[in-house]
Amino acid sequence: MLAELNQGLKDIVNLLSNPIIYFSGFVVLWWACMRYAAVWTQPKIAKGILFGVTAFLVWAFFDPNFFKEATKPDNIPIWIMSYGVGFFLWLSLRRGTINDQLMAEGKPNLEKQESDKKVYTWPDLVYSELIVAVVCMAVLIAWGIMVKAPLEEPANAGVTPPIAKAPWYFLGLQELLVYFDPWIAGVVLPSLILLGLAAIPYVDMNPKGNGYYTVKERYWAIWIYGFGFVVLWISLIFLGTFMRGPGWNFYGPFEYWDKYKVMALSNVNLSEFIWIKLLDVGLPQNILIREIFGLGLVAGYLFVLPPILAVTVFKGLYEKLGFVRYNLVIFLFLVMAATPVKMYLRWTVNLKYIVAMPEYLFNI
Repeated sequence: MLAELNQGLKDIVNLLSNPIIYFSGFVVLWWACMRYAAVWTQPKIAKGILFGVTAFLVWAFFDPNFFKEATKPDNIPIWIMSYGVGFFLWLSLRRGTINDQLMAEGKPNLEKQESDKKVYTWPDLVYSELIVAVVCMAVLIAWGIMVKAPLEEPANAGVTPPIAKAPWYFLGLQELLVYFDPWIAGVVLPSLILLGLAAIPYVDMNPKGNGYYTVKERYWAIWIYGFGFVVLWISLIFLGTFMRGPGWNFYGPFEYWDKYKVMALSNVNLSEFIWIKLLDVGLPQNILIREIFGLGLVAGYLFVLPPILAVTVFKGLYEKLGFVRYNLVIFLFLVMAATPVKMYLRWTVNLKYIVAMPEYLFNI
């Protein structure tokens, strides 16, 4: 009976690991994380969540399939990252919710209350940094001795590995290569991420939240940034690490990675959907006519939608930022939103490219 219950729980987890359910769950989890920050960041509740997650991992490690992937040398840093991100997320939101409550009551926030507590660079800060440096060095030495380096055998042109993955910190980027052309996933999107981060001080002129933690005064800024980092980066690292197996097929955490598994997929482009499946005619020879629907959709999304949003949903944002800053912000926002849209289209209707021009190496 206990073995059947154990296997049933594993089957449920494997079922929930379907990419649509998994990614949607991350989106809902991030929404709940921000919506109920004042609730779950309370120490007792946060400790309960930490205990629950740790208990689940301890239970999961007894499964041989999960244990094999979770304990690979390349994957150990992911667990350190997970607990680190979770802790600092809790700490920032906890202090932010406390400050919101204090300021609502007309009291000084935590940072102002602590402003009189001076800490000198010498010797306090320097000694602390020295101790941390020594501890980190000791941990890295012990790690290097106890955990074998993830080195494989020399390259063999006659043997194709069942799966080739990037280092764990690049798996989010490698996952994007499934849904976008390499020049978009490897060049355009990373460049736009750096551009967006560099543009924050110039487009975000809200003085609130400078020098102190807050959630209420910076809700949407935190929400969007966290969505990009937690949902579109951290979740994709987990997906690429523990759910992408041989043949780049999806596997559940407790599922055996069968390198002979074959998945029947027929990814098609938007032009093929419309011309062949919908209109029941062949693809036009002219490239522009063939891709007119995709080009129109992309142009409408990037150039027509922003002014519509400026006079409707984002009217207040447009008046606050002005023409130039608004268009920069909305462009970056729409590009970020296009990533999960493209992922869902691939998972649901097997859509490969909205615009497919392989003749000119231009695919979107």
